[in-house]
Amino acid sequence: MLFFMSGHSKWAKVHRQKTVADAKRGAVFTKFGNLITLAAKEGCKDIENNFILRLAVEKARAANMPKDNIDRAIKRGVGSGDGKNILEEITYEIFGPNSSIFILETITDNKNRTVSDLKTILGKNNGQLGAPNSVLWQFERRGIILIDKDQLLNKNLDDLELALIDAGVEDIKKSDEGWEIITAHDKLQEVEKNIKNLNINIGESSLGFKSKDDLNISDQKTQEKIEKLYSALEDMDDVNNIYTNANW
Repeated sequence: MLFFMSGHSKWAKVHRQKTVADAKRGAVFTKFGNLITLAAKEGCKDIENNFILRLAVEKARAANMPKDNIDRAIKRGVGSGDGKNILEEITYEIFGPNSSIFILETITDNKNRTVSDLKTILGKNNGQLGAPNSVLWQFERRGIILIDKDQLLNKNLDDLELALIDAGVEDIKKSDEGWEIITAHDKLQEVEKNIKNLNINIGESSLGFKSKDDLNISDQKTQEKIEKLYSALEDMDDVNNIYTNANW
């Protein structure tokens, strides 16, 4: 079961393709398909030996994406598809309202269209496109593991927390929905395995970005500005993930 961190993740608001809750299921499947295709392109088509591909396929399955769609996406990635719509993964760095910053990960078959759409949104929402590494240096690459609250029932949470630290976990962010586990980016697969050995089912695993310094927003008008920009970026067809330093 995938769950959302209800907007209270302290270091990143991660766009998770709106999965099962998204009414535009076809658009969601397209995004997952693109993610799978890129993962297969970067490595082998064997899910067990391509960790990034496995993460993408697990997310697609959790959203009830049909097996045929998944198989076609893998074939496109390894070069046995129809050869159409060559995909690129492009990361944009953004300055938002009131010192907020964003990293926007996109997957697109037309980068001119994507950047045009992005500039339109930024122009309407007090945002500005940054140069390479103008924002990225303020974030760190990290692994993210989500544990649903149901997995925490009837467990000694203090003992579990110590076991997770022994398993290689760097930090634990707790919320009403469950725990968000932070790992070193190159330790994600190892930590995931260690957590499963504790008989805990993982809700979701992914690689993402952690802001080095959080921006806590208490002013309502500023919150509304940042939320408006975030929502507009989230609605872009080509967006895969969004990360920000802003907590609101």
